[in-house]
Amino acid sequence: MSEELTLKFVDPQPMRYGENSHQSAVFYRDPTCTEASLATAKQLWGKELSYNNIVDADAALEMAREFAGSNAVVIVKHMNPCGLATGETLREAMEAAWAGDPVSAFGSVIAVTKKVDLATAEFLKGRFVEILLAPAFDADALEFLQNKSKDIRLLEVGEIKKATTCKVYKHVIGGMLVQDRDVDVYEKFETVTKAQFPKNKEDLARFTWIVTKHTKSNAIVMGYEYKPGYFQVMGLGPGQPNRIDSNLRLCQPRVRDNVARLPEAQGLNAEQLKELERKVFGEVVMGSDAFFPFPDNVEAAYEAGVRYIVQPGGSKKDDLSIEACDKFGIAMVFTGMRHFRH
Repeated sequence: MSEELTLKFVDPQPMRYGENSHQSAVFYRDPTCTEASLATAKQLWGKELSYNNIVDADAALEMAREFAGSNAVVIVKHMNPCGLATGETLREAMEAAWAGDPVSAFGSVIAVTKKVDLATAEFLKGRFVEILLAPAFDADALEFLQNKSKDIRLLEVGEIKKATTCKVYKHVIGGMLVQDRDVDVYEKFETVTKAQFPKNKEDLARFTWIVTKHTKSNAIVMGYEYKPGYFQVMGLGPGQPNRIDSNLRLCQPRVRDNVARLPEAQGLNAEQLKELERKVFGEVVMGSDAFFPFPDNVEAAYEAGVRYIVQPGGSKKDDLSIEACDKFGIAMVFTGMRHFRH
């Protein structure tokens, strides 16, 4: 640890405004950065960026890095992934991500992992998006998006790869916090309950855990396999002062909203819709960014019909959550790695 910290940033770029319109802001570039970033992005279209645009786009890009090499779409609002999905095609991933929370997706920032083709671009017709960030754009997709809106910001960042290790900084009045970038995902994948975690749920659990990692604490996320081998966020509960509210007040109601929009839900009566909700809850994996100090979240999950949970473990009272899972026949995995995000 050095006794003195010296940082160098160059090429100041004025922002439209800061976090709020009465605040001015400037964006400086890190000259040592070589990976895809907002500092190296080419803006192909749209009005100038604001402070919040930079912050949200950076969060979206960090999430997209986790899915490098696959077709994935990240939809961010206020630094939370209100929609995130993988797909057989980029268009399919876009549709599934948008379906995760169509209301919050309005005015969102979107990052995609692959070159934007026309089919993907056409999905955004009539939908308001602040930023679309991608490795590149096909010529016809770029033309379509430019004709769609004069304001949408189109950012080309080059190839999106997995995150590399480095230091990250957070300024507070009177000082600077320095820490390692959170590039790891888990230390282990250990079933700690009598009910074993089924092999056919492990990929969904890993997807859900990645989304949970990038959701503001206290985070509860429910991931769903909407098609064999492809996943989407079905429910999200971010940033609450307590974890049970994230589950009961945000995540579970979002799942129910999304179930009601499923094609198979159309025309069902109230009792049939409840049955479908129970079925979907029985197939999701629920993730929590930190351990459960009490069994209340396990109990709330069971009441909804959830059968699979992934969380870091590490509480002095882990045994209470494990006992609750065993009582209800829930399979739970410990990852050994907490992901608080403030």
